[in-house]
Amino acid sequence: MIRFILVVIFLFLYLLLGIPVLGVYWLIGRINKEKSDYLALRTVQWGFRSILKISGVDATVIGEENIPDEPVLFIGNHRSYFDILLTYSRCKRLTGYVAKKEMLRYPLLRDWMKRLYCLFLDRSTPREGLKTILQAIEYVKNGISICIFPEGSRNKGEELTMLPFKDGSLKIAEKTGCPIIPISMNNTIDIFEKHLPRIKKTHVVIEYGKPIYPNELDKETKKHLGDYCKNIILETIRKNQELV
Repeated sequence: MIRFILVVIFLFLYLLLGIPVLGVYWLIGRINKEKSDYLALRTVQWGFRSILKISGVDATVIGEENIPDEPVLFIGNHRSYFDILLTYSRCKRLTGYVAKKEMLRYPLLRDWMKRLYCLFLDRSTPREGLKTILQAIEYVKNGISICIFPEGSRNKGEELTMLPFKDGSLKIAEKTGCPIIPISMNNTIDIFEKHLPRIKKTHVVIEYGKPIYPNELDKETKKHLGDYCKNIILETIRKNQELV
C-alpha cells in the first residue's frame, strides 16, 4: 500500500508544480515550437519513469531497434494503466496517444495530454470517432507518431488473451503509409489492476515487433489487417510469457 500512497503524492506534486512549467513551455513555444515540444516530452517521460521506479516495476525490453526513425503507428495489447507509462517513457520521437474522451474530466492531466498531441476518442458516434482518426492522420503527416490500443479498452480477461481489434484505428497507417509497430506486453496487469489499490513490485516484458507496412501486404492480408496485427501480438505475448 505504501507504493500506492507514494505514487499518489508524487502525481499530485507533479501536476501542481507542473502548472508554471506548462506556462514556461508555452512561452518557449512562441519562439521555438519543436524545442518546447521536446522539453514537454522529456519532462513527462521523467515523471513516468519516476512513477515506475517508485512502483518497483522492472522491465525487460526487446526489439527497440525495430522502430524506424520516422513517424509510426504504435499498436499494442492493453491490460493496465501502466501500459501507457511503460511505452511513453521510451518514445524517442513526439508521440500522441489516443485516449478515451473521459480523460478530459481531469484538469491539469488533460492539459499535459493536449500539450503532447494526445487525442480524445468519443466512441458514442462513428462521426466523432472518425474525426479523431482524421486528426491522427494529420499528426502523422506532420511528423508525430501515434499510439493506440486497438482493443478499444483494457482487457480484463485471462492472461495471454486479447479482445478483437477495432480496424478503424489502423486506417491511420493505411492512409499515411507509415509503418505499424506492434507492441507486445506481458504481466502489466500484475502491477496494479490485479490487486487494487495495492501496487506490487513486478517484472514485465515489452517487445517491439518489426515494422508492418500496410501498402506492402497482399490484398487479402490488407483486408484483414486487424486480425493480422492482433495475431502477431498474441503470438509474441505467448512466446514471452516464459520470460516473466
